Amino acid sequence: MTGTPRALTNRMERLIESALMPGRFISYHADFSFVEDLGAVEKQLARLVSTDPAQAVALYETFLAGCYEKVEEVDGSSGSFGQFVGELYCGWIKARQAAGADPDETAARLLAWMEDDPYGFCYDLEKDAAKVLNRPGLAAFVKQIRVRFDTAATSKPRPGEHAGHSPDSARRRWAGTLRTLYLRRKNVAAYLALAEETGITPEDCYALATMLAARGKAEEALTWVERGIALAKHAPHGSVAGYDLSALKRALLAKLGRANEALDAAWAEYQEHPNTYSYEDLMKYVPRAERAAWHQKAIEAATGPDLHALIELLLDTNELERLAELVRRSTDDALAGVTHYATEAAAKTLEKIHPNVAARLWCAQGMRVVNAKKSKCYDAAVSNFERGRRCFEKAGRIADWQRVVEKVRAEHHRKTGFMSGFEEIVAGSGPTKKPSFLERAKTRWGGRQQ
Repeated sequence: MTGTPRALTNRMERLIESALMPGRFISYHADFSFVEDLGAVEKQLARLVSTDPAQAVALYETFLAGCYEKVEEVDGSSGSFGQFVGELYCGWIKARQAAGADPDETAARLLAWMEDDPYGFCYDLEKDAAKVLNRPGLAAFVKQIRVRFDTAATSKPRPGEHAGHSPDSARRRWAGTLRTLYLRRKNVAAYLALAEETGITPEDCYALATMLAARGKAEEALTWVERGIALAKHAPHGSVAGYDLSALKRALLAKLGRANEALDAAWAEYQEHPNTYSYEDLMKYVPRAERAAWHQKAIEAATGPDLHALIELLLDTNELERLAELVRRSTDDALAGVTHYATEAAAKTLEKIHPNVAARLWCAQGMRVVNAKKSKCYDAAVSNFERGRRCFEKAGRIADWQRVVEKVRAEHHRKTGFMSGFEEIVAGSGPTKKPSFLERAKTRWGGRQQ
């Protein structure tokens, strides 16, 4: 950028205001292009950080102020606008640091914004801030958060105070923020001290184990992993860290030369939860020469109530005969309870070799939609039933198709928005008899050329 500082500021402010489109409501569907235009302006602003960081700081603050002024004109369901504002805060931090600003002042202003956050723009901002703060900035940020944490720990709730604003709530919030920052700094001692002060969780054990593993302390890391797994088993509502802890345990065992134990652990995990992910993890620890035998062993052990997981596993491992058998022994209601992400891929794969099985999967997808009364998806349901009918006819199972028709008519005859299209399928007409949008367009265009 060239020109005097004042001229550059005026130019950038005009670009910022133009991109924010004051007075114009931004709908959900227009949000992507709106934020994309804002991002283009921010890229120009970011170039100033290296040449005139003080000017960039002022312009970032102007941009942030404009976003807060604009927010009421942006569809509340939009998440990308809020994400963009978070990126502006990070740009502001970079500019402040480039300008040599006082780290304590930067931290104080950032925390003031985080505490006064009516639109949620600063939610989890510490995660992104930790990535751009330099060492002095991060130290100042941690220091001031620690003050807030300690203050909340000694404060008493006021009469009539909302639970979300209580000292306990504030203490939990600042403890979570400190955990994020200590993890970012890989400060094992500080993280552990805080965890012991507030109560060690499975998530804490995982964080500590990853930091120790990164330092090459696999034995210590494994101790924390095993402690985390034990805590996760006794958590009232389970723990989201449980899977990560188990996976890390296997990796650490292998790293420590305890390959057999890693394989045993992977096998135990697979047996408890047979799915594509646990299968892939299991095969990581199987010696190459034994993979065929272990594959057979794993497939034979693939049982359980999670039909979605089993369908995906058998499909991904190309066990098509076992997949067909699984579908055959499953009830129609059970198949209708599986999402189309699993059943559609399976139906397409089985159409040529087992059309009768594919037919049940297609009809299950259609039934799932109408059972859920998803009127916006009725066209898709009709198409599913049509493919089911064609597969039944290919397999010579007309009686099975008639049973589907009777069931749909009995249970969903009141859904007129769906039944009209379904009856067309039953009559032998329907979507495939109608030209597609592009076919109609080509026909009409061809008429114009004559």
